Amino acid sequence: MTSKPTVGASSRSTTTTSTTTTTAPSSAALESSFNSLIDNYRSTTPARVKLIDVFLLFIFVSGVLQFAYRVLITVYPFYAFAGGFGSTVGQFVLLAGLRAQVAPGRDGEFKQVSQERAFADFCAASVVLHLFAFNFLG
Repeated sequence: MTSKPTVGASSRSTTTTSTTTTTAPSSAALESSFNSLIDNYRSTTPARVKLIDVFLLFIFVSGVLQFAYRVLITVYPFYAFAGGFGSTVGQFVLLAGLRAQVAPGRDGEFKQVSQERAFADFCAASVVLHLFAFNFLG
């Protein structure tokens, strides 16, 4: 008994695959971009705005620490956490608004508001915020 090959069958098969790879940006280019960003920030940002940025960073870290303490250590007292954390978030928002009003290039949006008026508004809103937070503590 002899077997016949099936019609259309071939004795060899070839497979072609195509791969497309994209290269990620090199770390040197990324480092160069980051250094350029830092140099530009240092040279063009006024000292007043840098001070606001440092305070924003401090408030952010303070909020993270408060939240971590709440999650990892204890739930008690909840109202103290809520008042402190709410005060931190509110102060961050008010400070971000102040930064937007005093930063260079703000003339398009806030040309009617002087920088002194923006700071006075920030101080008044901060007092109201902290009175609310103090009242919330009980």
